[in-house]
Amino acid sequence: MTILVTGGAGYIGSHCVQQLLAAGQKVCVIDNLSRGHREAVPSQASFFQLDLGETDELIDVMKSQRIEKVIHFAALAYVGESVENPLPYYANNTAGTLSLLQAMRQSRVSQIVFSSTCATYGIPEQIPVTEESAQSPINPYGWSKLFIEQILTDCASSYPNFGFIGLRYFNVAGCAMNGSLGEDHSPETHLIPNCLNTVLGKQSHVTILGNDYPTADGTCIRDYIHVEDICRAHLLALNALTPQANRFYNVGLGSGFSVLDVVKTTEQVTGREIPIEYQARRPGDPPVLSASHEKITRELGWSPRHTSLTEIIESAWNWFQKHPDGYQGLGQGQGPTASPGDSGEQA
Repeated sequence: MTILVTGGAGYIGSHCVQQLLAAGQKVCVIDNLSRGHREAVPSQASFFQLDLGETDELIDVMKSQRIEKVIHFAALAYVGESVENPLPYYANNTAGTLSLLQAMRQSRVSQIVFSSTCATYGIPEQIPVTEESAQSPINPYGWSKLFIEQILTDCASSYPNFGFIGLRYFNVAGCAMNGSLGEDHSPETHLIPNCLNTVLGKQSHVTILGNDYPTADGTCIRDYIHVEDICRAHLLALNALTPQANRFYNVGLGSGFSVLDVVKTTEQVTGREIPIEYQARRPGDPPVLSASHEKITRELGWSPRHTSLTEIIESAWNWFQKHPDGYQGLGQGQGPTASPGDSGEQA
């Protein structure tokens, strides 16, 4: 069985490709490399530089590579950018997924694991967030993903062999525990990388948006889930796919850490002080956001393994120390390799 991974050169996608290969799966990656890194794709995976909108080319790849299932990561994922310029988010995320689904239908590929987001919930009315919580996005990024959720639901209702599982995940963090893969965005908006870039002298300070939230230290609390735990959830979902599967799961730690918790823990891990600059809250940011993962634990047997904030940050620090410039300077063929011991057990 060959698995197609869209966005497999990106942060989460590349980690998932490594786990798939370590589990003995054949993997084909497509990525347009607008934000991914060719160097992050393990050499054992086949690779095609394609955009989701290239439907005919997607069909050719699916047929020639004998694709049987799809894991769909490819998406634009900057909330602020989606507010400033929404059209690319609907074009790439929503319309791009339509193109992918059309290619799947033409190629008789009928099962997909979809990378969704907690942004579909907007500002939740209850914490922790469950799969039954109201979905009311407050930005185009969240809407672009929610539209896809509806499209997938309609496909599962109309096409007898079509099945999907959607994973709504929270704040993905950390890097491969073996140091082979990392997080390298441009621009970088995630908190832990910004803390580490400050430690490395690549920026002068970390900006914290709001210190007047109704939390213990005044900064907002978020659910940080290790990237390898997220990827294990995808592999379990892949194995659970069946015709007409129509399921959504939250994937998170189940508890949260404040922004100041993250900064102080990074200082402890690195032994360096991190200058902070406070600015006003970002409109619409809830004080606390954390997931209930009870459903995926009950139905798929998943639970997070990397539950310590220190462990999550240590895995990132390991990568950043060895690769202060990210994947820059690594030539094609110098990226990671995968072996059965690279990423732990599949389940």
